[in-house]
Amino acid sequence: MSTTHQTTFRCVLITGATGAIGSALANEYANHDTHLILHGRNLAALEQVGENCRAQGAQVTLSSIDLGDETALANWLAELCTHHLPNIVIANAGKNTHPPQAGELEAWPDVQALLDINLTTPIAMAHHLVPAMRARGSGQLVFISSLAAWHGLPSTPTYSASKAAIKAYGEGLRGLLAPAGIGVTVVMPGYVTSPMCNAMPGPKPWEWPPERAARVIARGIAANRPRVSFPFPLNFGTWWLAVLPAAVSQWLIKRLGFDHLEGGS
Repeated sequence: MSTTHQTTFRCVLITGATGAIGSALANEYANHDTHLILHGRNLAALEQVGENCRAQGAQVTLSSIDLGDETALANWLAELCTHHLPNIVIANAGKNTHPPQAGELEAWPDVQALLDINLTTPIAMAHHLVPAMRARGSGQLVFISSLAAWHGLPSTPTYSASKAAIKAYGEGLRGLLAPAGIGVTVVMPGYVTSPMCNAMPGPKPWEWPPERAARVIARGIAANRPRVSFPFPLNFGTWWLAVLPAAVSQWLIKRLGFDHLEGGS
């Protein structure tokens, strides 16, 4: 291996690599200078993503551990810290749920499962990986939030809460870890074509294909941007929901149909 190759070789960890954005990010990063560590629940789909990335020259390691199992997660990340400490960590695994109809809350097991994967897992990943990154003096943590973090949506209240929380955590962590040479980027996508997006109730304006989203996210990570949010029209509109008086924002949400629930009244 040449000296130049040694200095440019990078290790990228992506959870949720079998999802639309995750697999698109894996393909975006796949090249001869990258070792991809890909995690996904569906092993058959994960192996296909891995093969596609290997065909582009990347080294690929696959994992399908239960991210909600604290012991399994800790052991997996400890092994990575010892043998393949990532340069970039994209905590992309996530899920959504929504109320069955107006006036009814989401099922409690669904709420717990969503908070575990959307919020607890990425925070746990940071706790396990940051000490090794700090000792090395470099690293990049990437947390996947959502434009729903600007203002909670009646159609997805728990999802909105989880994405607002991980946004705040990432923003706080960026300032905390900057002196240690560790960058933190919060990604706030709008609607990206995927089974999860298709299952969400309500309108989906300015929907992007996952390949476009992956290119924009990768550019933002490379520039160590504090926030990557898209698409602009939807980002601008949802940002105003956080700025305007709550009563006005909630009127707009209802007027635009973002309180729509399947089977709701």
